[in-house]
Amino acid sequence: MRELTYYVAVSLDGFIAGPEGQFDAFPVEGDHMEAITERFPDTVPTDIAAASGIDQSGGRFDTVLMGWNTYAVGLAFGVTSPYRHLEQIVFTRTHLDEAQGGDVHPLFTDADPVDTVRELKQRDGRGIWLCGGGRLATALAGEIDRLVLKRNPVLLGAGIPLFEPGAYDPRQFDVVETTAFRSGVVLGEYVRRAAA
Repeated sequence: MRELTYYVAVSLDGFIAGPEGQFDAFPVEGDHMEAITERFPDTVPTDIAAASGIDQSGGRFDTVLMGWNTYAVGLAFGVTSPYRHLEQIVFTRTHLDEAQGGDVHPLFTDADPVDTVRELKQRDGRGIWLCGGGRLATALAGEIDRLVLKRNPVLLGAGIPLFEPGAYDPRQFDVVETTAFRSGVVLGEYVRRAAA
């Protein structure tokens, strides 16, 4: 069965972006960049990967999920299909009819994310990447099989949380690997603990 992986950058105080979706406080230079890109080449936007000579053919994922706000980050730069090398699914209740340019379009849906992920997990293929954001991650918390967190050495003070507050419902994860870089970024990978 395919895994759902929540792979995301996060601040030390638990935010994946600032209040308006800002992520410019996260370091984009340093020894972590090459190592993380080598390990997760398919999480680099298609155009950036092509311009940088990054081979995305052997990555972990063939599907990416995102909420509207995560998707909309690229719209300010004219990017309407950020991950053309993956099947792109954008969950939205309010932007289903927006006209998008370009030759390849993400699937925009107001379907239940849990039902969608359960159906995707039954298909053949590689992993499913949950790109963001916090509200979608909260809705899918029970379906997340693996967490990959790029903890950045910065406090944002406010913003979009890794997960939105919800009902008390502990879920155990085991550490797979942790790598600390000189840049201060720490890459932690966790897998959901099997039920006893």
